[in-house]
Amino acid sequence: MLRVLVSGYRAGVGLLTLAAIAYQFWVNFQHHGSTVNFFSYFTIESNLLGAFVLLTFAAVARPSAVAELVRGAAVAYLVVVALVVVFLLSNLELGLTAAWVDTVLHRVTPAVVVLDWLVFPPRMRLPLHRTLLWLGYPLAYVVYSSIRGPLASWYPYPFLDPGKVGGAAGVAAYSAGIAVALVILILLMTALVRLRAGARAG
Repeated sequence: MLRVLVSGYRAGVGLLTLAAIAYQFWVNFQHHGSTVNFFSYFTIESNLLGAFVLLTFAAVARPSAVAELVRGAAVAYLVVVALVVVFLLSNLELGLTAAWVDTVLHRVTPAVVVLDWLVFPPRMRLPLHRTLLWLGYPLAYVVYSSIRGPLASWYPYPFLDPGKVGGAAGVAAYSAGIAVALVILILLMTALVRLRAGARAG
């Protein structure tokens, strides 16, 4: 019975997340928005990953170590999304025209993915040298945004726009701050999994 309930909420939130993204994409399409810009938001990318993880774990009874690493990445990225929105972007327009879409992508999905990780943590230990690989994608994202920004005359977030944060040094400072927060989060998540695994072994 518990397995059915867990699979149900995972699938439900995963589908809700995809519906929110699809709805916002349709709205942007109706207003002739850029498809590349739309999928260049870290919020959209991390929520797509979160939806994929939720739907996958809803269908798989015993996920592999690789699947758990991907789930951990989704947790870390969605926590960063929520924190950045709260502390850096709370009073800014983020391109989400519907309030329910904003709520789903910035609050509901991150909260559910995090709670899912806390209540049902990985059964196996996740080595720190592997979880630190989660830093790779955000780093690649910053590089991508920095290269594409001047070419497209568009940046997904103000703190990635040198013209709004005092130049490249400002972008580097904001990026470094987020990276530090992400490293701390990764260390906490890795320690939690190790403690839970040790408790089960004991």
